[in-house]
Amino acid sequence: MSHNLTSMIMRVLLLCVVAVALFTSVTFGQTKYPKREFRGAWLATVANLDWPTSGASPSSQQAALIGILDRLKTNGINAVIFQIRPECDALYPSAIEPWSRWLTGTQGVAPNPLWDPLQFAIDESHKRGMELHAWFNPYRAEKAIGAYPLAASHVVNMHPDWILTFPSSSLKILNPGLLQVRNFVASVTADIVRRYNVDGIHADDYFYPYSPKISWEDTATFRQNSRGFTNINDWRRDNVNLLMKAVMDSLLVIRPNVKFGMSPFGIWKNGTPAGISGMDNYNDLFADPVAWMQNKWVDYITPQLYWKFGGSQDYGKLCSWWATMLNGRHFYTGNAPFHVTDGSFNATELPRQMRYNRTVSGVGGAIHFRANDGINNNPQGFADSLRNDLYKYPALPPTMLWKDSIPPGVPAGLTATVTPGIAIVLNWQKPAIASDGDTARYYVVYRAQYPDTIDYSNPQYIRAITNDASTRYADVFTIPANTRYTYAVTACDKLHNESVVAVKITTPTGVEMLATGPLEFRLAQNYPNPFNPSTIVNYSLAQSGFTTLKVYDLLGREVSTLVATDQTPGVHSVEFSGASLSSGVYLYRLVSGSFAETKRMILQK
Repeated sequence: MSHNLTSMIMRVLLLCVVAVALFTSVTFGQTKYPKREFRGAWLATVANLDWPTSGASPSSQQAALIGILDRLKTNGINAVIFQIRPECDALYPSAIEPWSRWLTGTQGVAPNPLWDPLQFAIDESHKRGMELHAWFNPYRAEKAIGAYPLAASHVVNMHPDWILTFPSSSLKILNPGLLQVRNFVASVTADIVRRYNVDGIHADDYFYPYSPKISWEDTATFRQNSRGFTNINDWRRDNVNLLMKAVMDSLLVIRPNVKFGMSPFGIWKNGTPAGISGMDNYNDLFADPVAWMQNKWVDYITPQLYWKFGGSQDYGKLCSWWATMLNGRHFYTGNAPFHVTDGSFNATELPRQMRYNRTVSGVGGAIHFRANDGINNNPQGFADSLRNDLYKYPALPPTMLWKDSIPPGVPAGLTATVTPGIAIVLNWQKPAIASDGDTARYYVVYRAQYPDTIDYSNPQYIRAITNDASTRYADVFTIPANTRYTYAVTACDKLHNESVVAVKITTPTGVEMLATGPLEFRLAQNYPNPFNPSTIVNYSLAQSGFTTLKVYDLLGREVSTLVATDQTPGVHSVEFSGASLSSGVYLYRLVSGSFAETKRMILQK
C-alpha cells in the first residue's frame, strides 16, 4: 500500500473465507445463540386464517402477503411453511386440482387477473433470504371448515369411489387404503416439485381424522385388499407409510435436494414417554412417525408440541423424547404462540420452551403456528422477544449432509470501498461451480472490530446473510473514528453448505483500498488485475469538478470513456469491460480539475 495512506484513520482488512460443514447431526446443547437453527412459521390459508382475504383483488392479496413476509423477516424467521393445498384444492395453477375457494371466493374459479400465489410466495421469500416449504394436507377433501360448493373438477366429484364419508360431521377424506389415492396425492407433490423452486414439501397431521375417529368406513377397502394384514389398524398405519415412502421416492427422482418434512400430532403413543397421556398418532390417527424416521422417509420431523411444561402432556418430556428418535434426521419442535393469543400460555412459556430447545441435543429449531396469530400480532410481546433476544442474531438453517455435503467454492476478489463515516461497501466475485454442479445461492458477511478476530461459529459476528446471489454488500453504519474492521465473506449453496475457513489478508499487491480520513484525489489500482473480461476502478475526489476517467492502449489511442461528468467529493467506483478488446496492457487515466493520475491494467484472455 502506498506510503501516503499510512495516516489514514481507518483500514479495512479483507478476508476471503470458506467453511465446510463437518457434522452430520444438529446439536445446540447449551448454546444461547446458535449459528444454525431452523426458524419457521406456518402461514395458513385454510379458512383465510393468516392469508389471503378471500376474493380480494390480486394486487391487495400480494401486498398483504408481502407485509406478512416482511414482518416475519423482521422477527427472525428464516423459513415459511406456506399452505398451498388445504382441501384437495390449489393456491397455484394446477391441472390436477381446482383453484382454492380460500383464494378467489369460489372453488374452481381462477383469480382475475390471473396470477400464481405459490410462485409469488417463493420469489418474495427468497428475496428476504427465507426458505419456502409448500405445505399440503394429504387426505382432507371437503367441509373440514365450513360448507361451500365444490368445483366439478374436484376429486370428490371426479372420483366419488375414492372418498370416505363421515355423515355425523359432513367430513369427507380421500381413502388412504386405495393405491389410486396414494398415487394421486404423490402426483400432486411431484407436480409442485417439477414446476416450482420450492425448498421443501411439508405435510401436516391430517391423516385419518381426529373426530369423528374412523371406525367402519374403510372396512370394505380392507377386505378387498388387505395386503396380508389381519389387523385393520396395522393396515391403516401401513397405508400412511406407503404414502410417505411414495412422496420421498418421487422427490429423490425429480429433485433430490428438496426437503420433505412432516408435522404429526405431538404424542407418538399414549404412555410414551412415561408420564405422558392423551390422544396419539399411533392408535388414534394411525400415523407412525417413528417408522418414517427409522426408514428415512422424511428429512425432518416437526411434532406439534402445543402444550406447556408440566402435566400429562409435558413439553419438556416430549421434546426430549422426540430428540432420541431421529435416526440422523432433523427435529424441529412445533410450537404454539397462538396459545399466547388465546390466553392458554403466559408470556414466559414460549421463551422458556425456545431456551429449553437449545439445551437438548438433537433439536435443530422450531416452527411456530402461526404467522399472524402468534408471531406478527406480537401476543404478550412474543415477537419482541424473538426479535430482541431469542432471534437477536441471524441463523443459517441446518445442513442436511445426506442430501448435499459439497460446499460451494471460495468467493474471490473481495474489495472494500469506504465512504467516510457512513458505509463500507464490499464487492466480490462468484466462486467457481462446485464439483456437484452447484453454485452460491447467497453469502454470509462477517465483521469484527480490530484487533478482535472473527469467530465463525458465533452468529454475533454475522453482519448480514444476503438475500440472493448478489456479490455486493453495503455495510451502512456510523463508522467511529480511529477504528479498523476485519471483514469476511463465505458462500452458501441451496442446502446451506458453507465454505471452509481459508483466510487471506490482502497486501499492497492485492486489493488497494481507499481510506477514510480527509479526502484526497486518489486513483486506486484496478481489481482484479489481470482481469477478464471486466474489472473495477475505484477513485476518490477531494472536491467537486468535471471529471474524466478514460482507458487507452499503449499507443495512446482512447478505447473507452468510463466517466465524463461533474462529480462531487467522495469515493467513486466504476466497472470497465474489455470483452471487445484484445489481450494486453492498457492505461487508465483520471483527470479532475488540476489533478491527473495514470495507472496500468492488464487484460488477459
